[in-house]
Amino acid sequence: MNNDDKLIDFSAERGKRIHDLHDKKLEEMRQAFEQALPLPKGKKQAKHKAKKR
Repeated sequence: MNNDDKLIDFSAERGKRIHDLHDKKLEEMRQAFEQALPLPKGKKQAKHKAKKR
């Protein structure tokens, strides 16, 4: 049996986990902001006043 098949790069695996933790925190922050400051849904109301000359 070859041991090379089962070698694990711990630094790469740790990097993936850290990235997942940051993504989880970011998603939680997005949800908190969305609850505090909900974005308007539907059409954007982009009414511009006519320029006076």
